[in-house]
Amino acid sequence: MSDRLMLLDSASLYFRAFYGVPDTVKDSEGRPVNAARGFLDMIAKLVAAYEPTHLIACWDDDWRPQWRVDLIPTYKTHRVAEAVESGPDVEVVPDPLEAQIPTIRESLRVLGIPVVGAPHHEADDVIGTLATRATMPVDVVTGDRDLIQLVDDDRGVRVVYTGRGMSNLDVLTGESVLAKYAVRPEQYADFATMRGDASDGLPGVAGVGEKTAATLLAAHGDLAGILAAAGRGEGMTAGVRAKLAAAADYLAVAPQVVRVVRDLDLGAVDGRIRAADPDAVAEVAERRGLGGSLARAASALRSRA
Repeated sequence: MSDRLMLLDSASLYFRAFYGVPDTVKDSEGRPVNAARGFLDMIAKLVAAYEPTHLIACWDDDWRPQWRVDLIPTYKTHRVAEAVESGPDVEVVPDPLEAQIPTIRESLRVLGIPVVGAPHHEADDVIGTLATRATMPVDVVTGDRDLIQLVDDDRGVRVVYTGRGMSNLDVLTGESVLAKYAVRPEQYADFATMRGDASDGLPGVAGVGEKTAATLLAAHGDLAGILAAAGRGEGMTAGVRAKLAAAADYLAVAPQVVRVVRDLDLGAVDGRIRAADPDAVAEVAERRGLGGSLARAASALRSRA
């Protein structure tokens, strides 16, 4: 059994579960457990499908770090609005979901899945660090397109993208990223910087969409090369140069916001999958009202231990 590490973008998954599983799923005392059950069923499905030997739940200790907001004040602003449309992209934690976080954490504990976060950083940064330092192939499970920048065929780092739902998972490799976006994974952060991302409050370069961004990167390699060419007045139209010039302040700081941190001091993390104590699993499942979801996750993990 070849070693393979799976890194879970935990909030991305439990938010999707919260909005994807009916809130009529409740425990014996009438409290919603839809996010917790859905999250555990996702783990069971992912482990069965991709057969990791190591599994780590990466956590948002700070989902909107101040240092990113200081650079781009609009960063994730819409997600903290007092009145927003419900959906998996909204990170103002609704009370029924917030109440389920302890259940999710206890479930991970009894399953033996380590939870790893870092002060002042998002789960993306934890994932970036763990994927970068891994000595085995890595599957990053997320609904966040920003993590496409981590794809590395030479090191076996893939993204299992959940953006189209758990029934339509996309496994992104260098080849599929190039086919879908016309950029290489190592160019994706600069691509996203120029294109912008409304879900993260990143305005992008006005008038520069995906096609223009990809064309510029194909011609000049990276954002630094594009700006150097623009400064020389070559390799692009005057209109594109004007758009880049108008966005100069944004382009000076956005790359630092978009690129995930890859060198956090996380210490040693033993993510090797081990069989959970069935009695402990049964006790938590009963007490937390998790039905068969926790047992299914434990069974999937046991097959990989």
